[in-house]
Amino acid sequence: MINLNVTTCPEFKDKLLSYPDFVRGKMQFLRELVLETAIEIPEITNLEETLKWGEPSFLTRTGSTLRMDWKKKAPEQYQMYFKCTSRLVETFKLVFGDLFTYEKNRAIIFQLEQEIPVLELKKCIKATLIYHKVKNDLTLGI
Repeated sequence: MINLNVTTCPEFKDKLLSYPDFVRGKMQFLRELVLETAIEIPEITNLEETLKWGEPSFLTRTGSTLRMDWKKKAPEQYQMYFKCTSRLVETFKLVFGDLFTYEKNRAIIFQLEQEIPVLELKKCIKATLIYHKVKNDLTLGI
């Protein structure tokens, strides 16, 4: 069993609680997927939950910043964001095609009533959390 040390800033928790009822559970579900995935990666022993650009974010020493959010201007959807200068979203498109809906090279967009393809999303999360180790692999280890 891998021990994962999770450091959570109070603002992160406050932000999760601030989401409207109809999306709060969705955001919590994404968080749980990130935590579950991080626990499965032996190289990751520390995960920081913080806010970046006012959005719940996850940081590891081995990876790229992973963010998530819901915005009032698009209330029917929520997103998981990736560093736009990385190859992450480009590679997700290569590997998973149209399984996900993408926003350019920076996000995967989920509709509120959409069933999340959990196994595939966890592969995207894993590639992000260990990006610095896999960035030279064609498919980022997916």
